[in-house]
Amino acid sequence: MKKFITTIKNIFAIEDLRVRILNTVFFIAIFRLGSYVVLPGVDPNRLQANTSGLFGLLDTFLGGAFSNASIFALGIMPYISASIVLQLLTIAVPYFQKMQKEGESGRKKINQITRVLTIIITLAQAVGFVATINAEAIAINTTLFTITSMIVLTSGTIFCMWLGEKITDKGIGNGISMLIMIGIVSRFPGAIVAEFLSKQLNGALLFLFELIVLFFVVMSVVMLTQAIRRIPVQYAKQVGTSSLYSGQRQFIPLKVNAAGVMPIIFAQSLMFLPSMLASIWADSSETANYIGSTFSDFTSWQYNLVFGLLILVFTYFYTAISVNPNQIADDLKRSGGFVPGVKPGRATSEYIDAILTRITLPGAIYLALVAIFPSIAMLLGVTREFSQFFGGTSLIIMVGVVLDTLQQVESYLLMRHYDGMMKSGKLRGRTENIAMVS
Repeated sequence: MKKFITTIKNIFAIEDLRVRILNTVFFIAIFRLGSYVVLPGVDPNRLQANTSGLFGLLDTFLGGAFSNASIFALGIMPYISASIVLQLLTIAVPYFQKMQKEGESGRKKINQITRVLTIIITLAQAVGFVATINAEAIAINTTLFTITSMIVLTSGTIFCMWLGEKITDKGIGNGISMLIMIGIVSRFPGAIVAEFLSKQLNGALLFLFELIVLFFVVMSVVMLTQAIRRIPVQYAKQVGTSSLYSGQRQFIPLKVNAAGVMPIIFAQSLMFLPSMLASIWADSSETANYIGSTFSDFTSWQYNLVFGLLILVFTYFYTAISVNPNQIADDLKRSGGFVPGVKPGRATSEYIDAILTRITLPGAIYLALVAIFPSIAMLLGVTREFSQFFGGTSLIIMVGVVLDTLQQVESYLLMRHYDGMMKSGKLRGRTENIAMVS
């Protein structure tokens, strides 16, 4: 406890870090206040919150802004969608690949295209969002409400983008990820209170046991996020002006979960398709009714089996497109590095690919288990709101963002010659480079 207090004092003793933390708190407060400002023309007393399926997932990420029909009802999610589309295009389309290799100018062009695509996606999603609002809650002309809501929701998303960029520039951590995490964390106090009240005094011991289980689940996700497989790299000796320098020892850290949370997001988006398609033929087919009812219940074993298999597939897919063994091998060869016992070039690429394939399997299996653990918690009696924090997208996003933020704070402390936040080990966020010097 004494070390924790000392660390907090050291953090606020650094002026630049103190200002950044206060700026982050200020921008987050603005974001949270905006989630309670209702769209013009909506009667909040007549709103009927729709938090089932995809709507419930969005509402979790947005901290209740979606169900509140606020000006930030779409939040930063259209920007996330646009970023994913551009990321896939940079892998599949040569034009975007070339743009990505142009350095800073190429990144600026990609960012500009991402912003334009965000506006287009927001306008399309705004129409769908307006359709989800019950007619009794709309107090003005429907056509006028749709037009004004499209403008306000698009402006709200652009403002959220601006807040995220300001947090990144003037605050601490990645701004976009921080806004998503804050939306998720804002639901935690209410969820834990609801869980405690549901157990009452007779279930106090069971509630305490749930908190202990939650702690170990969080720790296991931290281990999954931090776990790496180091591949040793040796660099050839270099002759300097006055002496012979020995080869430099380095390593390539391959993350066990290189895909992060993306496989769960992709799989979850596909899991809504069966029930949507089944609803079309629900009146004429018993099979469609069975599929619709089965895949609408995310606690059913059929749903979780398909969900887990999709996560396994998408983990390998996203790892393949995010980690390129050929590029790593080429970079090593150009810089005079080699893996001991492995020939440079194609042999190195195959060696890295083989290791990546082996370590991805346990990572993918555990990621699937983390994704379906909220369903298991619900079946064991945990409330729906509290069970979302036992795994899934919410928990992985929170852990990843917190680790990234702590990594930045620790770098500030070490630069000012203060003790780090950990006595041993090293914090590794999701932004760690693919090659590090040991």
